[in-house]
Amino acid sequence: MNAKPVTIAGQPAELRPLRPTDAEAVRAFAEAMPPHDLLFLARDIRKPPVIAAWLDQIAGGQISSQVIADSSGRVLACTALVRDELSWSRHVAEVRILIAPEARGGGLGRRLALECVQQAREGGVEKLFVRLTPDQEGALYVFQDMGFVPEALLRDHVRDADGATHDIVILALNLARQGRQQAMFGLGE
Repeated sequence: MNAKPVTIAGQPAELRPLRPTDAEAVRAFAEAMPPHDLLFLARDIRKPPVIAAWLDQIAGGQISSQVIADSSGRVLACTALVRDELSWSRHVAEVRILIAPEARGGGLGRRLALECVQQAREGGVEKLFVRLTPDQEGALYVFQDMGFVPEALLRDHVRDADGATHDIVILALNLARQGRQQAMFGLGE
C-alpha cells in the first residue's frame, strides 16, 4: 500500500504502512490515549517491547498495520489486521483501530475500518472480528453499520490499571458470506 493523503481537522496528513522508524511516534501516540481506550488490545502498546514485537510481526507478515501521521510524523491513528496463518483459524483476521481523541468524529474510524476490510478481502480473509468495550458506542455503531454482528460478550474479561474489570464485546463480519450475497444480487467488485 502506498501513502494516501488525508485531512484531519483541516490539516494534511497521510495514511501509510507502519514503519520501524515509527516506533517512538507510536509509543507517544499510545501514551497520549485514554487508558480505557487501550483495554480491547491484547497487549499494552505503550511498552517498547510490545511495539518491537508488533513490528517483528509486521515484518513476518502476521500483521498488516497502517498509521495516519501528520506532517511532523506524529501518529494520529493506527490500524492492525492480525492473522495467524499457522492456526486453525487462518481464514479469520482481527481488526484493531485506535484514533487519537482529537482526530475523532469526522468519519476517520469508518474510513480506517473500510481500509481494513478491503485489505482483508485482498488477502483472502473470509471472516473478520473486532473486540471493543461495550461503552465504545461510536465504534460499535460504525462496525454494526458495516455489517458486523455481535457474536460474544466476555464479561469481566480485562482488568484496568486500577484493578476494575471490564467487559469485551466481539463483533464479526463473514466476508465470504457477504461476498456470495453481493454476487447473487450483482453487487460488489
